[in-house]
Amino acid sequence: MAIFNPTREEVRRFFCDTWKKKTGDHILTPMETIASDWMVEHPEYHALLADPEGAVAQDYTPERGETNPFLHLSMHLSISEQISIDQPPGIKAISEKLAKKLGSEHEAQHAIMECLGQVMWEAQREGRALSPEKYLEALQKLI
Repeated sequence: MAIFNPTREEVRRFFCDTWKKKTGDHILTPMETIASDWMVEHPEYHALLADPEGAVAQDYTPERGETNPFLHLSMHLSISEQISIDQPPGIKAISEKLAKKLGSEHEAQHAIMECLGQVMWEAQREGRALSPEKYLEALQKLI
């Protein structure tokens, strides 16, 4: 898998392969461990993750009103990484406060995900790089 710019198929195969390893009690890499922990939190994705060919073929469009499980899991992975290295600075403390406020790390990540998605959408729409300041400003409003 390309490290910084994987294809849609590579991302989906990563998650499906990781799920197969997780459910088969195989040794996981640190990244696979984090990913599989989030997969466990989303039982609604388990059947899809167990069907790599179906996963690769599936399209998720806004018109269909479906959440893309691979985008969702990728965002969990990204946010977990941001928190682990506290980048942007302050996200770790915000995440911890939010988890206490909402009662779980999972719910906190979903709230963070909404902010990240909004800031990413705005950056794309404006043709600019993602603004860490806007991201942190949005996150501060959550706590």
